[in-house]
Amino acid sequence: MRKNIKLTAFAAASAALALGLTACGSSSDPSSTKADGGKADESKPLVIAASPSPHADILNFVKDKLAAKEGLKLEVKEFTDYVLPNTATEQGQVDGNYFQHKPYLDDFNKKNGTHIVPVVNVHLEPLGLYSKKVKALTDIKAGQTIAVPNDTTNEGRALQLLAANKLITLKDGVGTTAKLSDITDKKGLEFKELEAATVPRALNDVDAAVINGNYALEANLSPAKDALVLEKAEGNPYANFLAVKDGKQNDPRVQKLAKLLNSDEVKKFIEEKYQGSVIPAFGTPAA
Repeated sequence: MRKNIKLTAFAAASAALALGLTACGSSSDPSSTKADGGKADESKPLVIAASPSPHADILNFVKDKLAAKEGLKLEVKEFTDYVLPNTATEQGQVDGNYFQHKPYLDDFNKKNGTHIVPVVNVHLEPLGLYSKKVKALTDIKAGQTIAVPNDTTNEGRALQLLAANKLITLKDGVGTTAKLSDITDKKGLEFKELEAATVPRALNDVDAAVINGNYALEANLSPAKDALVLEKAEGNPYANFLAVKDGKQNDPRVQKLAKLLNSDEVKKFIEEKYQGSVIPAFGTPAA
């Protein structure tokens, strides 16, 4: 998991990219060109930004076990946040990324003027509620504090999980962008909004926390075993996918990687390694 190329100075430099992004339309022939209009060089490594786990782990499995057979050179770069992978992809510093779901990407593109598009779904990380202070959902009582991610889509997703398990009540019709102000009955609970990556570190300071699957794994939590409750997989819109800047979808290297990420070998790897904490969710992303 930690054998990938780490971004240090690169990440710092990339932070400035979040502002002033310029619009760029897709090429007229994306099957033979890059987003900037130049012909894709298939001899160069395909550089993909990814969260450390499970995304980078899955990509490294492809790199080590499958890529050579397809003539694909793959390079994996780890990021530990949810912003820099998209800004780096937009600016062409990496060829694509693998860390996010559709509601998050739609919100990111809208707010930042970026042009990132999904290519192929790979897996689902069920969001979970965790605690070091209570052992069951029924032990959560009025007066206790629950930490939730503070970004728009993941907070909405967290609140939907809590509402589905009757810990709170939300306004009718509130969807994936639910906010704390949309709670009509907190049932005496308090909430602490934190950056998604830092929520696991708050477990000792709150009574419970809603944690994204990849960050739970990085914190040595097993979603399938440790969560008080997990999202249901059926009908879940939060599949994580391979994404690129619009215009690069049909780069032959991207298509090779997409094929490998939806292979039987990757399905078996995910099922055996994560034991239900990460679930294969192959196929075409939702429109």
